Amino acid sequence: MQQPEEQEDFEQLLEASSQDSGRFSPGQLVEAAIVKIAPDTIFINVGRKGEGQVERKELLDAEGNLTVKEGDILRAYYLPSPGHDLRFTTKIGAGPVGQAQIQAAFKNGIPVEGAVVKEIKGGFEVRISGGLRAFCPFSQMGLRRDESQSACVGRSYTFKVTECGERNIVLSRRAIVDVERKAQAQTLRESLKEGMRVKGTVTSIQKFGAFIDIGGLEGLIPVSELAWGRTEKVEDVLRAGQTVEVVVKKLDWESGKMSFSLKDTLPDPWQSAAQSWPAGSYQNGTVTRLAPFGAFVALGGGVEGLIHISKLGGGRRINHPREVLKEGQEIEVRIEAVDRENRKLSLSLASLSRAEAEEAADLKAYLDKSSESASLSLGTTLGDLLKAKLEERDR
Repeated sequence: MQQPEEQEDFEQLLEASSQDSGRFSPGQLVEAAIVKIAPDTIFINVGRKGEGQVERKELLDAEGNLTVKEGDILRAYYLPSPGHDLRFTTKIGAGPVGQAQIQAAFKNGIPVEGAVVKEIKGGFEVRISGGLRAFCPFSQMGLRRDESQSACVGRSYTFKVTECGERNIVLSRRAIVDVERKAQAQTLRESLKEGMRVKGTVTSIQKFGAFIDIGGLEGLIPVSELAWGRTEKVEDVLRAGQTVEVVVKKLDWESGKMSFSLKDTLPDPWQSAAQSWPAGSYQNGTVTRLAPFGAFVALGGGVEGLIHISKLGGGRRINHPREVLKEGQEIEVRIEAVDRENRKLSLSLASLSRAEAEEAADLKAYLDKSSESASLSLGTTLGDLLKAKLEERDR
């Protein structure tokens, strides 16, 4: 007697054999190995008497090169034909066959290729291979922040069929993009560390910074991390769609937030501040900001210095730096002191410094001349007195 397990295995084999001996239904999906590549036809093993056939031109790239080789596994749909050939296609067809293929894709979660034809109310009209029309809502296109809706028209994407009626076919690209991004994010989570350098794409420009996509994960470069110097507008440094290298500043997996730094990829100008802007030297700069206590001046390379309000009046008292300077003004300054540790430069107006230096030089020259005259006068008087004393002694 057969054991129950053996009987069950036999029944399963019998059922499988019965299914294999049947005919393919229109649009039925198979996964089959390529057994031979001919000039016009690619033959695949479909588990039947005879081999399935796929037109070679379906598997050529834009340059006309074949994208598969013998032994590769091919996913293809059955196409009924007048003869006895087992015809298959890798593309969704039109008419009843196309509808059957779409139904199979819908039931089995098989992605389909489609070209965005035009923008319509609420979404896009998509033409699936073979001429079938479908609809993809705006919300299901899975666009990044830097991708515009109009840029989608004329481009081909992979979609998932979310609804499939006799007349209406609804697609979603977002469903596929989300799966891909989750897989990418999981890979990044296993390898990404704070302090690492990574490449990403600018997806959005905001007043407070720029969002960067590093391939499955999106984070923010705060405006303070864009450059070593003060950044007034993010657009002055970055643009949407730009590829940049950044340093991972902070990772918060629980909240799903991360921050990057563009500044940390650039040389720190303060390391060579004493050599670039030595004390006592004169430099050109731009007034970037006026505060009640003084004026900030950018010297280049992301370094700013401060002219204290007490050094702006030229000896007279002023209430605010705006009485002397204005933002954006090009001026010459004198480096008074360099504090690299605290990242501070003390400055003064070059014109006032030069005037003070000239006054000091004139005063010194005057004092030196006066001292010399006084010394000469004093020396002559003592000589005369000494001579007179000697003359009196000799008498």
